[in-house]
Amino acid sequence: MAERIRSTSTGLDTPRESRKRVFPRLRPNPDRFGSATENFARFMGTPQFLFYMTVFCVLWLVWNTWGPENARWDSAALGFTALTLMLSLQASYAAPLLLLAQNRQDDRDRVSLREDRHRAERNLSDTEYLTREIAELRIAIREVATRDYVRSELRSALEELLEAADGQELTLSKKPRRKPSDNTMSLPRVAPPVRSDSQ
Repeated sequence: MAERIRSTSTGLDTPRESRKRVFPRLRPNPDRFGSATENFARFMGTPQFLFYMTVFCVLWLVWNTWGPENARWDSAALGFTALTLMLSLQASYAAPLLLLAQNRQDDRDRVSLREDRHRAERNLSDTEYLTREIAELRIAIREVATRDYVRSELRSALEELLEAADGQELTLSKKPRRKPSDNTMSLPRVAPPVRSDSQ
């Protein structure tokens, strides 16, 4: 009997079977639905929407106040109950749509802030690298002789030579011109080829 109870009971390690739904689960595309709600929320924040809404309410009030008795659908005696209900229904749908659009904007802002942070970190590391390279170049340039330094050294060397000569005329030794060797003189000359005009 204990075995029968153990086999029929389900433990915590056994998943429950899903119940069958009467209506299928509604799964709209979140990107398409979010884009549509953002467009509608943007339209609701424009002066055109306020103008159209005002014209609609004025026409509603004028028709139900001065229109023919049998064609009126909202009573002015009851305080335009249908108009009030319709406007409250529009407001009850507008608030979640605006919140959904705001949530999507917050997600986009979060992603852009993360990208800006990564870009700032890359810029900082690049700037630090360039600063180190410029410092190394400055250190290396200190050891390189500049044009002014070379000129001053040449002037001082020239002054030392002039002082050492003490008025004696400096003569530069000229190297004798090199004579061509006998081997190159005895090479035979090659005569240019003679063209035969046999054509």
